[in-house]
Amino acid sequence: MKTRFTYLICMALGLVSFYGHSQVDLINDEFPEAKQEVLETFVAVAQSIKEGDLDKLISFHAYGPKFTEFKNGEPRNGGLANEAHERNVFGSVSEVVKFDAQDLQIAVYGDVANVTFHSDFHLKFGEDLVVVNDQITLLFVNTTDGWKMVHEHHSPLSKG
Repeated sequence: MKTRFTYLICMALGLVSFYGHSQVDLINDEFPEAKQEVLETFVAVAQSIKEGDLDKLISFHAYGPKFTEFKNGEPRNGGLANEAHERNVFGSVSEVVKFDAQDLQIAVYGDVANVTFHSDFHLKFGEDLVVVNDQITLLFVNTTDGWKMVHEHHSPLSKG
C-alpha cells in the first residue's frame, strides 16, 4: 500500500511539474524561431512576385474550404478566386519597380502567424505604373509543408 501511495504522489507531482513548466502563453510569447521562419516565408513570397514565378507564389497558399480573402471592399472570396486573381494580376506585371512592406509586424501564436504591413508597391503593367498603398494582413498556418497563407485582407491605406 505504501508503495502504491508513494507512486501516486510521485505521479501527481510529476504532472504538476510537467504542466506547470510546459504551459505556453500564446498571446505574449514571441516564438522567435517560428517568427524567423515566417519572415523567411514572407521574403520568399515577395521574391516569387518580383521574379514573376506564379507557381511559386501560389505554392505559399493553403487553398481549401477554409481559405478566405477580402479585397477591394468586395464580399469575402475563397481559394479559387484568390488564385485566379493572383495569377491574373501578377502574371500581367511587366516590371516590379518597388516592393516595400512598411511597418511590417509578425505576430506568432504557436502554429498560426499574423503578418501585417503597409504596402508600397510600384508595379508596371506595360508602360502603366500602378502604386499600391494598402493595409495588408496575411494569416499563415504552420503545415507539414511549411508556413502557408490561409487568409489575405487588403484594404486601401488612408492618405490622411
